[in-house]
Amino acid sequence: MKQIKRLVFSLIGLMLCAFTSSFAATDFVTWDMPTPYPDKTFHTQNIIEFAAEVKQLTGGKLAIKVHSAGSLFKHPEIKNAVRGGQVQIGEFFLSLLSNENAVFGADSQPFLATNYDEAMKLWVAQEPIIEPLLKAQMLQPLFAVAWPPQGLYTKKEIKSVDDLKGLKFRTYNATLEKFANVVGAAPTQVEVPDIPQAFATGQVEAMITSSSTGANSKAWDFVEYFTDIQAWLPKNIVVVNRREFNKLDAEVQKSVLEAAKKAEIRGWEMSKKENAAQIALLKENGMKVMQPSEELMKGLKEVGNQMLDEWKKTAGTEGEELLKKYYN
Repeated sequence: MKQIKRLVFSLIGLMLCAFTSSFAATDFVTWDMPTPYPDKTFHTQNIIEFAAEVKQLTGGKLAIKVHSAGSLFKHPEIKNAVRGGQVQIGEFFLSLLSNENAVFGADSQPFLATNYDEAMKLWVAQEPIIEPLLKAQMLQPLFAVAWPPQGLYTKKEIKSVDDLKGLKFRTYNATLEKFANVVGAAPTQVEVPDIPQAFATGQVEAMITSSSTGANSKAWDFVEYFTDIQAWLPKNIVVVNRREFNKLDAEVQKSVLEAAKKAEIRGWEMSKKENAAQIALLKENGMKVMQPSEELMKGLKEVGNQMLDEWKKTAGTEGEELLKKYYN
């Protein structure tokens, strides 16, 4: 009889342990989040704060572990890693997806949106169009944050579009590669962490990127001029695997969306402050910060108009819808 009682109690104990383990596994979850940029980049700082807010708002039920600087997955791999469930959440450069559908690259169209107000207006028009495209890939957008306006970094002063001909030009997406080809430069794909080495080895000698990336890469070590052409304000987007998101209980989901909304607002403000601070830093380190000549801007806008016309053909009805929303 005693043996039977001990057996019963043992079985009850095992069942309780199993229940407790199952409860803990279900109620307390850790997500891995790869990002492309180093910790000092304002995008990454914003995401670290987002992760902290998620943990706080969910009472620790969801913890997000940020893997920055491409340490877990390289930048071009992040979207598919989230889509395939290798990780639950990730950040990447939105216009990297422009080869899938042109509307993903709307924010990288030269001189379509050239300041923060225009960039936000473009995002308001773009988001409802790309959301179902991402949903079809089991991805849900959480928030997007613009980079500062893109400027031109060169070793010599650029007075006209003709001065760009033949330059080895760093690119980061299909649109910028097309831009380099149109102006007669030689495009080379280089990710942010590799920029200093690419210049040092002569792989590239000019680039269009933000004041933030330029300062973080210590551009003054390899170029002399920053021409503030304010070409476009591309965005990073944070997406979550829909299956993983749907596994969360309703209150945790609500907390994630609340933290995401805060992160988007905060991130755009961080971007504005970053732009002013980093342009000042470029000057402090001896770079010549130039306003573009009328001749240069005229030529660049002609290139922009040409590329926008081509983009419209590629983007089709979705592109028409996006531009209609943006311009109205």
